[in-house]
Amino acid sequence: MDKQNYSTYLSTPLGLLRISGSEQGLAEVKFCEESETAIPEKQVPACLQDAQRQLEEYFAGSRRTFELRLAPLGTPFQQQVWQELQLIPFGKTSSYLAVSCAVSTEKAIRAVGAANGRNPLCIVVPCHRVIGSDGSLTGYAGGLWRKEWLLQHEGVLKPSKQYSLF
Repeated sequence: MDKQNYSTYLSTPLGLLRISGSEQGLAEVKFCEESETAIPEKQVPACLQDAQRQLEEYFAGSRRTFELRLAPLGTPFQQQVWQELQLIPFGKTSSYLAVSCAVSTEKAIRAVGAANGRNPLCIVVPCHRVIGSDGSLTGYAGGLWRKEWLLQHEGVLKPSKQYSLF
C-alpha cells in the first residue's frame, strides 16, 4: 500500500485549509497562511478527493458528519480525546470538563485541553465544539474568530449583531 503523504489546499470562508494524508487515511486538516503554501496542484490526489469534497459540502451547509478514514498522529491519550470529540454532534457543544470525565477523570482537564489544541484534523474532528463549562469560547488553534464562525455555521451561536455608526 502507498505510504506516501500528499497535500492539497482548499479555499474556505475562513481561509486556506491544508489537507494532507495518504492511502492509510487523512492525517491533517489545518488552517494555513497563504504564504506557507506551494502552488496548489490542479489535480487533487485520489486519496484526498473525498476529504476535499466533504469539506466543501460542510462549508456549503449540506454536510453535518464526515465519513473519512482518519490517520492522525498522536499519543494514545490524544487519540482517545480525538475519538471522544467525534461523538459531539453537529450543532451541539461539550465542555472540556465533560470530555475530561468521558476519557479519564476531571483531573485530566488540562491534558484534555492540550490534546484538543493539538488536534491535527480541525473541523473533521470537531475540537471547535468544545467550550468552557461557563459557555465561553476558550481556545482554538485556528483562532477564536474561526471557532465562533464554525459554531454560528452549525447553528450553536446566533450571529453577533453589528451596528453601523452611520
